[in-house]
Amino acid sequence: MGLKAVTVHAHFYQPPREDPLSGLIPDETGAEPFRNWNERILSECYKPNAELGNYAKLSFNFGPTILNWMEGYDPGTYFAIIEQERDNFLKYGVGNGMAQAYNHTILPLAKTRDKTTQIKWGIADFTHRFGHQPMGMWLPETAVDMETLTILADNGIQYTILAPWQVKGLSNPFTNDCYYVQLPGNLEPMIVFLYDQGLSTSVSFMNEATRNADYFVDHWINPTFSNVNLDGDRMLLIASDGELYGHHKTFREKFLAHMLNGALHSREYEITYPGLWLQTHKPTQTVELIENTSWSCHHGVERWRTECGCTPGATWKAPLRLGMEKLADEIDQAYADFLTPLTKHVWDLRDEYIKVLLGEISLSELFLKYIPETLAPETAAKVGMLLAAQYERQRMFTSCGWFFEHFHRIEPQNNIAYAAQAVWLTKKATGINLKTTAMDAFKQVKDVRTGLRGDTVFAERYNRSKDFSESAVSYFNPSSSFST
Repeated sequence: MGLKAVTVHAHFYQPPREDPLSGLIPDETGAEPFRNWNERILSECYKPNAELGNYAKLSFNFGPTILNWMEGYDPGTYFAIIEQERDNFLKYGVGNGMAQAYNHTILPLAKTRDKTTQIKWGIADFTHRFGHQPMGMWLPETAVDMETLTILADNGIQYTILAPWQVKGLSNPFTNDCYYVQLPGNLEPMIVFLYDQGLSTSVSFMNEATRNADYFVDHWINPTFSNVNLDGDRMLLIASDGELYGHHKTFREKFLAHMLNGALHSREYEITYPGLWLQTHKPTQTVELIENTSWSCHHGVERWRTECGCTPGATWKAPLRLGMEKLADEIDQAYADFLTPLTKHVWDLRDEYIKVLLGEISLSELFLKYIPETLAPETAAKVGMLLAAQYERQRMFTSCGWFFEHFHRIEPQNNIAYAAQAVWLTKKATGINLKTTAMDAFKQVKDVRTGLRGDTVFAERYNRSKDFSESAVSYFNPSSSFST
C-alpha cells in the first residue's frame, strides 16, 4: 500500500433556538448552569476545540444558525474557527470546511424550489463567513436523492459525504474513499466520499474506543488498514457529530487533538480532508445512488415524514409534515400572487434574500436588481414582510422538528412557532388570513403522552405574533439590512 491517510469529518449543528418575535433565546431546561443549550455546547465543545486548534485539522461543516449566534455571542471563538479554515485555503488553495444546506431541511422531502433555496442560501452563508466558495456541501442527515445532487452540481458543488449504505455497485468494498455518481444531462458527475462505518460507529457510540487516541489508532485504525490488501494510496474517512468532541462525551476534544497532532503522525498516517485529497486523487469507480436514504434512519427518510421504527409511537409526525406542506403551499401562493405583477423573478428574489439576511445588501438594493419599477413605501414594506414570511417558512422544515419521539419537545413546537410567524406576516402584507388553514392542519398533531396538540401551540404562538407586531420592523424597512 502507498500513502495511508485519514480524514476526520465533524458535523457541527444546532437548530435555531431564538424566539421568532424577540430574536432572543429563552432559558432552556436542562442546559444548566448555562441559560441555553447554545451557551453550554459552546463552552463544552466549540470553544475548547478552537483553543486546541482542531478546526485546522478536521474536515468540518457548521450549520449557519449556530454560526450566526456564535458570531454575536462569542466572536473570539467564531473568528478562530474561520481563521483556522481560511489558513488551509490560503496554504493549499482549498479549504477544509464544507457548506451546509441552510436550515437543515431534509432535502429529499423538500420541493425542488426549496432544495434550490436551501442550497443557495447555504453556499452564500459559507462564502460570506469563510471568504471563499465551498467545494463540498454537507447534506442534513446525509439525506439524499438524485435531484439534490443535481442541484448541488448546478450550483458549483463538487462533492458530498455519504454513508456506505447509500450507494450500490461497489466493485471492491475496501476502496471506500471517493466515487463518482453520474448525473443527468451534461453535468459533471458528483463526487461522493463514503465514510468508514466501523470507525465512525466506534467513535460515535463506543466510549472505550475513544478514551485514548493512541489506543484508538492502534486498535481501530491500524486493523482497518491492515484488512485492505490493495496497492496505491488509501484514505479512510471517519464521520461523526461534531458535538461529540466535548459535549456528548467529555474530554473527547483532547482525544481529538492528540489523534490529529500526535497519534496519527507517529504511526505515519497523513491527515487530510476531501478537497485536499481530490487535488491528487480522483475517483476511479462509479457507483449508483440509493435515493431517499440517510445516515440516521434505518428506514430511509421516514423518520422525518411519519412514524417509523426509529421513533415508535410518534404518530404526530405524519400530520405535522402534511400540515406544514399544506401551509407552505398557501404561503407560497400568497407570496407569488403579490410579487408576480411586480417582477418576473419571484423566486430569484427569495434566493438572493440571503444577502439581506447576511447584511451584505439592503432590501432596497435587492429590489433594484429584481423589481423594475420603484415601489411605493407601503408596497416595499409589504414585499419585505413577504420575504420575511418566506424566511420563517423555510425554518418551518428544520429537521429537528421531526427527529425525536415526542411532540411536547421544544423542537417541533419551535417549527410551529415559525409557521405562526409566517402566517402572521402573510396576513400583515396581503390581508390573507391562513390561521384557519393552519389550525385545521395541526389539529391532528397530538402528543400521546401529554395530549398536547399542534393547533393549541399554533394558536398561542399566533396570538403572541399579533401582540408583538413591532418586533419585526427591521424585516420590513426597505433601507435596512440585518442578520438573523
